Amino acid sequence: MSRIHDALKKAEQDRIGTTRTPAGAGTMEAPQPPVAAPQIAVTKPAAEPRAASALLDALTVETLLARCPASDWKQEAKPLVAAQTGDSQLGSEEFRSLRSRLYQSRDTAPLRKVLITSPLPQEGKTYVAANLAHVIVRQRERRALLIDADLRWSRLHSVLGANLSPGLTEYLRGEVDELAVIQRGALENLFFIPGGKSVSNPAELIANGRLKILLDRLSPLFDWVIIDSPPAVAMSDASLLAEMCDGVLMVIASGQTPFDVAQKAREQFKKSRLLGVVLNRVEPQSTGSHYYYGYYRGGGSGKKPKGNHQ
Repeated sequence: MSRIHDALKKAEQDRIGTTRTPAGAGTMEAPQPPVAAPQIAVTKPAAEPRAASALLDALTVETLLARCPASDWKQEAKPLVAAQTGDSQLGSEEFRSLRSRLYQSRDTAPLRKVLITSPLPQEGKTYVAANLAHVIVRQRERRALLIDADLRWSRLHSVLGANLSPGLTEYLRGEVDELAVIQRGALENLFFIPGGKSVSNPAELIANGRLKILLDRLSPLFDWVIIDSPPAVAMSDASLLAEMCDGVLMVIASGQTPFDVAQKAREQFKKSRLLGVVLNRVEPQSTGSHYYYGYYRGGGSGKKPKGNHQ
């Protein structure tokens, strides 16, 4: 019996021996975690940047009034017929008629930002812009923002008796914020942005995008935004400004602006909404109805008063 047991035990040992790892074979290592495949960086298209104005806090009338306290402007008397009575009452009435026409234009399409320009220098655009803003704010609870965007020859601050800077150029260069350049005079609802210090590249500043942001942020706070621009024929500034406005009002000097020049100026605004033409410097005795222009009425002589008003 012991022999049989020994034989079975030996046979079992021989069977187990055949399944062992052959001599010289290495021992099996512990399994390693799989190696991650190399990652390929994929650059996704950048998201569209949000408008800069959307990244800023919304402006309110309360903020505007708090940051822009009233100051004492030393206004020039003659150019501002809309602020006078007596001999200039007729001129004031004509500007009120112009204001009414603009409200009528607003009935047909949105109209808030109005560009005032002229074909050539010295045709009266600054004079019209200043007086139009004055008659607007003389209406109850009407606010107007007057902007001097003639960065080549800023004149509105002189007419209003306001400071030249900080103004539009400082804002466009990113030196100050929008509320730092707004001034307010004795008329509670008349606000003003002067041209600021002169620069060598006005067209580039106007086109750099900051002016559009400025208008988008400030326009909701005002009933009207009146913008004085350089002459249209000689410079590109007016065309650039017109793209940011709702309409264009062109000032023509009666008996002075050549017809072909006026036509050329009109061509500059083919893609803009031309609201109409203001015929300035009409001799009172040359028409059955009196046009503006107390500025040139001066005792009925029709002569231009002293002072280089635009």
